[in-house]
Amino acid sequence: RNAIRLDGDSAVRQAGLGEAIANAAGGIVSADAQAAFEAALKLDPANAKANFYLAMGLAQEGKKAEAAAAWQKMLGQLAPDSPWRSAVQQALAEAAAPAAAGKPVNGPDAQAVEAAQQMSPQDRQAMIETMVAGLDDRLKQNPRDEEGWMRLIRSYVVLGKADQARDALGRAIAAFGADSEQARKFTAFAASLGVAATE
Repeated sequence: RNAIRLDGDSAVRQAGLGEAIANAAGGIVSADAQAAFEAALKLDPANAKANFYLAMGLAQEGKKAEAAAAWQKMLGQLAPDSPWRSAVQQALAEAAAPAAAGKPVNGPDAQAVEAAQQMSPQDRQAMIETMVAGLDDRLKQNPRDEEGWMRLIRSYVVLGKADQARDALGRAIAAFGADSEQARKFTAFAASLGVAATE
């Protein structure tokens, strides 16, 4: 939220905030997360992340037909090489699976959804920060997790913690080696979020 206040609204930041809230709630697209995704779509109606998670929210509410329609629409709009295509196709397959599988798409039950929605903003913020700290600790134990480092850098940016984001970028580069393909990927990814490696 701090990052949004400091640098102004952008669809990418709003979608990132929604994703952080949903991840902290175990994948539940709560009312707070929905509000962030809807704000992202006002700025950029084609934002794939926001569209994907809003459809997931519909599926979690039991509105599988509406969710499937939203994901189908996404497939028609995504570029052929979009990284979101496989996620959308997997979500469509899960939505089409028989209900006898025993749980809704991505799992949270109605009580879990309600609990996340009833949290105060302060409690939600604390939960997000706890989850991010846990991810940071896991990466200290297992630093060869490429996707984990990118999640951590993005999470610190969303939380408005630029210094921690830069520190995470430096540790990610050190874990794989400054000349590695991963280091170049981390640097480009962080730069897209406005984070530059310290000299």
